[in-house]
Amino acid sequence: MEGTGTLNLQDLFGRDVFNDTVMQQRLPKKVYQKLKRVIEDGEELDLQTADIIAHEMKEWAMEMGATHYTHWFQPLTGVTAEKHDSFITAPLPSGKVLMSLSGKELIKGEPDASSFPSGGLRATFEARGYTIWDCTSPAFVRQDEGGATLCIPTAFCSYTGEALDQKTPLLRSMEAINKEGIRLLRLFGNTTSKKVTPSVGAEQEYFIIDREKYLKRPDLIFTGRTLFGAPAPKGQELDDHYFGTLRPRIASYMHDVNLELWKLGVPAKTQHNEAAPAQHELAPIYEKANVATDHNQIIMQTLKRVATRHGLRCLLDEKPFAGVNGSGKHDNWSLTTDDGINLLDPGRTPHENIQFLLILCCILKAVDDHADLLRESASDIGNEERLGGMEAPPAVISVFLGEQLEDVISQLVSTGHVDRSKKGEKLLTGVSTLSDINKDATDRNRTSPFAFTGNKFEFRMVGSRDSIAPANVVLNTTIAEAFRDACDELEGAEDFGSAVHDLIKKYATDHQRIIFNGNGYSDSWVHEAKRRGLPNLRSMVDAVPALTSDRTVKMFSDFHVFTKSELEARTEVKYETYSKDMNIEARTMLDMCGKQYLPAMIRYAEHLAHTANEIASLGIDPAAEKSLLIRVNELVGQTQEKMQELRSAVNEAERYPAGRSQAVQFKDRVVPAMRALRIPVDEAELIVDKKDWPVPSYADLMFEV
Repeated sequence: MEGTGTLNLQDLFGRDVFNDTVMQQRLPKKVYQKLKRVIEDGEELDLQTADIIAHEMKEWAMEMGATHYTHWFQPLTGVTAEKHDSFITAPLPSGKVLMSLSGKELIKGEPDASSFPSGGLRATFEARGYTIWDCTSPAFVRQDEGGATLCIPTAFCSYTGEALDQKTPLLRSMEAINKEGIRLLRLFGNTTSKKVTPSVGAEQEYFIIDREKYLKRPDLIFTGRTLFGAPAPKGQELDDHYFGTLRPRIASYMHDVNLELWKLGVPAKTQHNEAAPAQHELAPIYEKANVATDHNQIIMQTLKRVATRHGLRCLLDEKPFAGVNGSGKHDNWSLTTDDGINLLDPGRTPHENIQFLLILCCILKAVDDHADLLRESASDIGNEERLGGMEAPPAVISVFLGEQLEDVISQLVSTGHVDRSKKGEKLLTGVSTLSDINKDATDRNRTSPFAFTGNKFEFRMVGSRDSIAPANVVLNTTIAEAFRDACDELEGAEDFGSAVHDLIKKYATDHQRIIFNGNGYSDSWVHEAKRRGLPNLRSMVDAVPALTSDRTVKMFSDFHVFTKSELEARTEVKYETYSKDMNIEARTMLDMCGKQYLPAMIRYAEHLAHTANEIASLGIDPAAEKSLLIRVNELVGQTQEKMQELRSAVNEAERYPAGRSQAVQFKDRVVPAMRALRIPVDEAELIVDKKDWPVPSYADLMFEV
C-alpha cells in the first residue's frame, strides 16, 4: 500500500478518475467543449461525440490497468449494482483481439430490470431495463482484488421509462430546484448566476470490529446487527472514546481508507472516534448532490473492502449494538450558484438580507408542509431502533435555527419588521496565553433533526447504510415547491418590496411551529410537538404512507420527479423490504436460540447440577449452586416460551399478503416478540460461564479491536 510519504497527495488525489483535467488533456477541444455544454447546460449528446469520448475513456482506463467496464448504478436494493464487460470486441485472423468501447456502450446498458426491486413496475416476463450514463458524475477506475474496472456512473430506468433507482429522481429534483432557484434570484435582480445546485456533504458513521469475532456471530452475518447481547460492564458513559486517540490498528485502517478514497477523487476530510466504543466517523468536503451521493456509495464500499484487508469488519447498520450510540449519516445541505454564491449564507446582518430571509422562510414552509415525507426519506429497518433513542434525532421533525435567526423570526412574527440581529461575542478564556476568540452568533443543537449550522442545514436522520439520495430528493423538491409558490406570488407584484416583506412575514407566522431550539430528546418535547400538531412517526411502517399522499403525489408530479406509479412502486418496495428484513432477523433469532443459546444454557445447567451434587456429597449445602441452577432453568423455560411466541408471530405474519398489511403484522406482532425473546437470553449471558457462551460478547466485539 502506497504511503503519502512516497507519493504527493496532490498527485494522488483523483488519480483514478476521468475528471475534467483528464478530459481536457485527452479529448479534442471541440469534443471537450461539447461535453461541457452537455454537463452544464443539458445539451443533447450526439453519438459521434460519444464515440470519441468512449474511445479516449477506454484508452485511459486501459493505461490504468482496466480490462473491463461496468455501468455502475444504484437500484432500490440499498447497495450499488454492476455488470462487467471486457473491452474485447472481436478476434482478428492474426489471433489478436480488438479492444473498444463505443459511444452507444458508454451511454446505454441493458441489465435485467425484473430481478431488481420494482414494486410491480417490472414483472419477470418484462425484463428489459436501461442504464444511462450520468455524464455529470465522473467515471473512475476501481482497483481491487478483481483487478481494475472502469466504473461509469449511470441512472437505471425501465423499458417504459420509470425510474428504478436512486439516481434518476435525484437528477430530476436537482433540475427542479435549479429552475425555481433561478426564478427566485431573478426577482432580486441577479442576472449573472445561471445555475443553482444543491451542495451536499454526508458525514458517515460506522463501527469497526474484528473479523474473526464477526464470523462467530450469525446475527451480524445475516442481518448486520446483533440481535442478542448483554451490555458490557463499560459502555460510552465516560465519553472517553469520543475524539480519543486512534488505536494503532484503526489508524492504519483509516490511513488506507483515505488513500483509496483520494485516488477516486473522494474528498475525505475529517476522521475521528465517535461516541460509542468501536464507532468512528468519516466526513468529506461538500460536492454537488449527485456526485456526493455517488461518492458516499464509494465511501461505504471502501470502508468495507479495506476493513477485510486489515482483518476487520465494517458495520454500517444503524444500530449494531443495543445500549450505545447508533450510527447515522448527517446530510449537510446547502444551495450554491455557478458563480460561487451560497444562498444559505445569512451574512453579518441577516435581518437586512431580504433574499436570505425569503429563502429561509421558504425552507421552513417546505419542512413544515412535508414533515412526514422528510421523516419517511430517512426510514429504514436500522433507524427503527435509532431514531428517538436518546442518542439520535427524535422521530419528530423540527427545525433548529439558533438564537440569532430565531430572534429574527420572532421579530418578524411579533412586529412585522426586523431591525437587528444578535451578534457573536468574545469568548474570554481567562488564560493569558490563550487568544480571546469571536464566538458564533448561535450555539449548535445535536438533538435537532434539521439544524441550521451557519450556511447550511444539517439533516441528521439519514441512516448510516442508506443512500443519501431519497433525503436530498425530498429536500430539493419540497424547497423547489416553496420557491415556486413564492415566485408565483411575487412575480406579478406591483410593489415588490412590500410584497416580499409581507410574504416573509406570512411564511414565518404560518410555519413558526416547526421551529424548536430546545432538547429534542426530552419527553416534554414529544408532548409539545403533539400540541403543535407535528407528526411523530416512530416506525418506518407508519412513515411510508407519506409517499403516496395526495399532497406528495401532486408535488412530485408537478416537478416531474416521480409519477404516481413510481411512488406507489417505491411504497411497495419499502413494505416488502421491511417484511423481508424483519423475517430474516426473526428467523435468525430462532436459529441462534435453537442451535447455540439453548444448548449452552442447558449445558451450563447440567454443569451446575453436577457441581451441586458433588458439593452435597461432601455434606455441604450447595445453596448458591441450586439458586443459580433454578434461575438458569427458568431462563431456559422462558427462552423456549418466547421462541414459540416468536415462531407463531412470524408464521401468522407470513400468511398476510405482501405489502402494507404484512408489514404492519411484522411491526405490531413480530417485533415485540423479538424483543421479548432477547430478554431471557441476554440475562443468561450474564450468568453462564464465558467459556461456555457460544458467541463473542459485546465486550469482545467493541473493546478488542
